[in-house]
Amino acid sequence: MANHTSAKQRIRRNARRADINGSRMSAIRTFVKKVETAIAAGNVQDAEAAYKVAQPQLMRGMAKGLLHKNTVARKMSRLSARIKALK
Repeated sequence: MANHTSAKQRIRRNARRADINGSRMSAIRTFVKKVETAIAAGNVQDAEAAYKVAQPQLMRGMAKGLLHKNTVARKMSRLSARIKALK
């Protein structure tokens, strides 16, 4: 356990950030899963609508440092390609 005041503050801060980041990642996964379920159901309109909602969430996750930019680019590219293949 930390003895210095600054180290104790850092531990508390890291715990708060872990909670925030965990909930944010969970939300991102939920938005992506909605797109994937719409694709699996074969519904193009629902998939496109869900993708338009998921896209800014992925970009926000990248901006907040949760996801690497290439990871976000890869996920968005693969989702859009799967939606395009449905058409």
